[in-house]
Amino acid sequence: MSETTQGSAFGLSTALIWGAMFVIAKSALGRVDAFHLTAIRYLVASAILLAVLAAVEGRDALRLDGYGLRLLGLGTLGFAGFNLLGFTGLAHTRAESASLVVALAPLLTALVLWQRTKVRPSAATFGFLAVALTGVFLVLSNGHPGRIVGGSVGWGVGLVVLGVLSFVVYGLGAARLPGFSPLRYTALTAALGWLSLLAATTIALGSGLVATPSAHQLQDVTPQLAYLALPGAFVAVLTWNAAIRLIGPQNAVLFGNLIPVTTFAVEIARGYRPGAVEVGGAALTIAALVASNLHTRAATRSSREHVPREEVPESAELLEAA
Repeated sequence: MSETTQGSAFGLSTALIWGAMFVIAKSALGRVDAFHLTAIRYLVASAILLAVLAAVEGRDALRLDGYGLRLLGLGTLGFAGFNLLGFTGLAHTRAESASLVVALAPLLTALVLWQRTKVRPSAATFGFLAVALTGVFLVLSNGHPGRIVGGSVGWGVGLVVLGVLSFVVYGLGAARLPGFSPLRYTALTAALGWLSLLAATTIALGSGLVATPSAHQLQDVTPQLAYLALPGAFVAVLTWNAAIRLIGPQNAVLFGNLIPVTTFAVEIARGYRPGAVEVGGAALTIAALVASNLHTRAATRSSREHVPREEVPESAELLEAA
């Protein structure tokens, strides 16, 4: 089996796992709050990741090498920020809406890089973003703008957007730790991020924001927790990293566009019947994301053909890695 075939299989696996994750998490959030659900999920996942890291790269890979605070900050963004904001938002919106927002990550990355590097994205990028947001708008409102203006869509989508931005910053942070393998970066940030999750959950409990779930409630969501911790947080991360290594980040990110498709497919299999406007909006968003990715690949390839490697702007390299 060629590396391209293997990488594509890994990318497809990740998209299928994460696409179903939104539906499964949504069903669990009716019984257990986002704080406890996420804290338990990453207690299991980070323990497994650390064990795998020690087995694959040796115990020395568990050292922080002076990057403890940076890894803690990035882990807080990538795991506490993304999951608490994303799952809390998911509890107040539909699974298919949340997954569609998450698929916007590559375009949101371009905006984050603009703020960091002061290099303005191309007009085409802004155009693709406008088209993608139009599609999301159609899905959220189902063709009735008054639903958003009137607030009936809910504020959950806004929290999901903030969660995605947190994860974008986390992903870009890997570029500043070039000596860390993807496995090491993921394992250490997940473990340190879990400490922030634990602190946030403790504060939420102390302030009365959430209540400790009962043993019966946890038992009710055991299948969902098992999925979120094992395939969702452990297997999918490894297959995603493997896809990036085998076929490159720009090819791998194309499979990310299948995440909302998978979520819609799972909901339809469960009996949901989306309207024509909703289907059209989802298709419009996905088409804009694919076109944006292809445009970025072409632009990056052109710049590398005409500019020496050492002169390629850092923003172009980071955008490619995103």
